[in-house]
Amino acid sequence: MPLSPELLEILVCPLCKESVRPTPNGDGLKCLRCKRVFPVRDDIPIMLIDEAKVEE
Repeated sequence: MPLSPELLEILVCPLCKESVRPTPNGDGLKCLRCKRVFPVRDDIPIMLIDEAKVEE
């Protein structure tokens, strides 16, 4: 089950408070400002800074 549009609308990066969007393969949420990718495990976004990877 993918993340609901309502949930995606309210989720923000915990570091810079910018919107996040699903990655193309759907296994994470990417911050549009700081480029951190937060993992999604079992349809639950893990919005912890320590769990994120920085991608360009």
